[in-house]
Amino acid sequence: MNLGLALSVFGVIFLAELPDKTMIATLIMGSRGRAAAVWVGASLAFIVHMAFAAIAGGLLDRLPHRALEIGVTAMFFAVAAYLLLIPEKEAVNEGEEEAGAERAGTALATMASAFMVILVAETGDLTQIIAASFTLKSHQPLTVFLASSAALVSVAAIGAFGGKALLKVLPLARIRQLGGIVLLILGIVGIVQMLTS
Repeated sequence: MNLGLALSVFGVIFLAELPDKTMIATLIMGSRGRAAAVWVGASLAFIVHMAFAAIAGGLLDRLPHRALEIGVTAMFFAVAAYLLLIPEKEAVNEGEEEAGAERAGTALATMASAFMVILVAETGDLTQIIAASFTLKSHQPLTVFLASSAALVSVAAIGAFGGKALLKVLPLARIRQLGGIVLLILGIVGIVQMLTS
């Protein structure tokens, strides 16, 4: 396993997911009780999505190399623009709407509800696209899958167990800006690599 790649994937996915609507949904579901059940359900859904992202990245690797480089670089810029330009209030509102489906019940029902909310909400989401892009660039789907899953399980834990405390210390707007800056840098690196290859 490439440790440098794993750390890069973990950091980028972690920062991209922190300000996302699904983290807000996890925070809201966790604050209603049964935080452990919410964490397990959300984590399982995230892991399923990262498996699909790694597989999709491997399949997309069969496309022409230059087109993929352009697409991945453009995606980094698009996600950076989203995080830097779209107000965090929209992400909070979307997260609240997604969490609204979760109802109190048994731990198993809470876990299943959290799983379904995150599974549906994350389909085609930014972190899934970013993970697929890392697989395309690195040709290491297992490393990307493990690192991105670990990042998302960590974000789910923060959301379920302590999201409200985190937001008191580090406002959502700052988290979004940090994630946007990291992705903007990755886009610039992608352009430099295309121009020098």
